[in-house]
Amino acid sequence: IGSVMDALAHIRAAIADKDVAETTARQAVEAGLQNAITSYQRYAETLYGRFPAAPKARRNAFQNLADGSTLWNGVSGKHYADYLTAAEMSDMTRRFQQRHLLAHTDGMVDQDYIMRSGDSSCAFGQRIVVRENSVRELLAILRKLTDGMSKDCLC
Repeated sequence: IGSVMDALAHIRAAIADKDVAETTARQAVEAGLQNAITSYQRYAETLYGRFPAAPKARRNAFQNLADGSTLWNGVSGKHYADYLTAAEMSDMTRRFQQRHLLAHTDGMVDQDYIMRSGDSSCAFGQRIVVRENSVRELLAILRKLTDGMSKDCLC
């Protein structure tokens, strides 16, 4: 995902039509956000499953930060907030909610997004804008979270 973000300037330069170049770059950034969260979800599921007494998690539970943190706390004794700062938790919440919009409303802001994300930078009916640096920041937060989770895994 980071390599794709690194290649964005080359992608933009390689496409002569600037509108097509920007659309292609936007799609790559949005896919990066979604892929980062999906990768995190799969990794968290794998770590969680290594705990012998872990109750079965519902499908996609680790795409929901509150549910994932609760499940993780049940097996490790720690919540996500034990690994991350309040600012990191807030940013991660906003990015997970953006992924939800991209997956279910083609990025169009709905009232649930505004309420759950705490994002006051966009209005109902507007399309979200995901920036390259947002994906990079999310990758760093997810890396910090998964490093902490890995250390607490009893495997």
